[in-house]
Amino acid sequence: MKVLKWVLRVLPVLYMAAIFIQSSLPSDHFVRLPDSSIDHTIKESLHLIEFAILYVLLVLACLTFRRGDADLRSNAVAGFSFTPGWNLACALFAAFYGISDEIHQSFYPYRSASLFDLFKDFLGISVCYYFIRGALFKGKFAGLAKLLGRVRSVS
Repeated sequence: MKVLKWVLRVLPVLYMAAIFIQSSLPSDHFVRLPDSSIDHTIKESLHLIEFAILYVLLVLACLTFRRGDADLRSNAVAGFSFTPGWNLACALFAAFYGISDEIHQSFYPYRSASLFDLFKDFLGISVCYYFIRGALFKGKFAGLAKLLGRVRSVS
């Protein structure tokens, strides 16, 4: 269980590095479909989930920290409890990382930054935020709440 806890804590950092590297490369660097309109549509729709995944990974990482965790040395972290405020902080962090990614892309000639891409990033984060907030703090979405409870029990 300790290994799973640390994997969940490291995943957001690795995912952020992957986003940074990927946004430095041309959009067709990894995959290019024969039909360019389908290729473009699929790649544009990935904005809806790219930063939503980051937000979910941040939430999962935060859920692995518990009040009174024996392996934590800092009193500030040892008293941590995942609250609605921390949930919002995870969403905002993912959103700001989306902004920084759009800025980063603007420096590459074969990439572009757009407000519409940013809107899609925020929309994906907002949808996931709605479900996670409902499951953890509003008593909705029992299946998701059970799954997130299992992550909490890993800590």
